[in-house]
Formats: sequence, C-alpha cells, structure tokens
Amino acid sequence: MHTAKKSFVRPQAVQSDINVTPLVDVVLVLLIIFMVLTPLLNREIAVQLPAVSESSAPVSSPSEPQWVVALTPEGRLTLNGEPVEDGDYVPRLKKVLDARPRGQRHVFFKMDDRAGYGRLVTALDGAKAAGAEELGVLTE
Repeated sequence: MHTAKKSFVRPQAVQSDINVTPLVDVVLVLLIIFMVLTPLLNREIAVQLPAVSESSAPVSSPSEPQWVVALTPEGRLTLNGEPVEDGDYVPRLKKVLDARPRGQRHVFFKMDDRAGYGRLVTALDGAKAAGAEELGVLTE
C-alpha cells in the first residue's frame, strides 16, 4: 500500500492594509479645486465712508433742499416723502436734477431694513440714470 503524499496549499493571506491611494487622489483634486475657486469668491465693492468729525458746530442748511429717496418696508419709493410710481421715478428725478447746477446734483437714500436690497440697487441705478452726480446713504 502506497500512501499518497498530501500537499496542503496555504490560501492567500487576506490583505489587511487600507489602500489610501484613491483617498489621497480625491483629497488632492478637492484641494486644487478650492485653491482655484477661493480667489474668485472675494468680490469687493468700493465704499467711501464719511469722515467722523468731533466738532459740535451746528450744520448749516443748504439753500437748496436735499432730495431724499426713501424705500418703505413694502419696497415702495418715495421722493422727499411723496410716493412715486416705479415708471415715474426716473423722469421725475431727472426733471428735479436738471434744474440744479452741476456739482449740486446729490441724491440721498434712506432704506428700511425690511425692504429688499435688490430694490435699493434698482433705485440707485435709476438715480444715476437720472443724472445724479453723487449718491449718499442715510443711516441712523
């Protein structure tokens, strides 16, 4: 009787290490995307803030009345307290500003916090189209 020699083959060992190469690839791609997009997110608007003075001298009133465009909480426009329709806003403001000499075509804006910001931008654009040389924003 011949005994057959049995050979046992070891099964391949299970790999217990985590393959991090795909993870590193994804992280590097995300890093490059954020590095490219970050400079594009910084949009700046030039704002000229008024200088603060410590003097207590009374402010002299100008000879011409100042024009104040106000935005109500509902988004309605008023010109020196009188309600103005959207279609009539630019022509009416243009008529007022054309009567003033150059250098005195100033328009001030007063906005309620509940009014939409886009509405204010539209009013500012309308004032520039009407011929306003300087735009000011009134604050409390």
